[in-house]
Amino acid sequence: MPRIASKQLSITLPVEMANLLQAKVEAGEYASVSSAIQDAVRLAQARDRAFENAIENWLHTEVAAAYDALKADPSRGLTTEQVLESLAKVRKQGRSRP
Repeated sequence: MPRIASKQLSITLPVEMANLLQAKVEAGEYASVSSAIQDAVRLAQARDRAFENAIENWLHTEVAAAYDALKADPSRGLTTEQVLESLAKVRKQGRSRP
């Protein structure tokens, strides 16, 4: 198996997180604290990719569809004044709630 290039880092964690990592190693869930950290970084990367994919999907579906609908019928659009008025109403409603 080819060796993967690595870089040594020194990190500082809250005691609770460090204890959790050590407990996972001692329980056999990970071979080392380093492998647990690597797994955490992989999970963060996967989360970031999922978020990026969700945004891309939203842009291609909902935003593109809204753009196409507005382009087909410009009367569906709002003026700047209408948008500002609508936002002002929402803000006012938010302030009046207990």
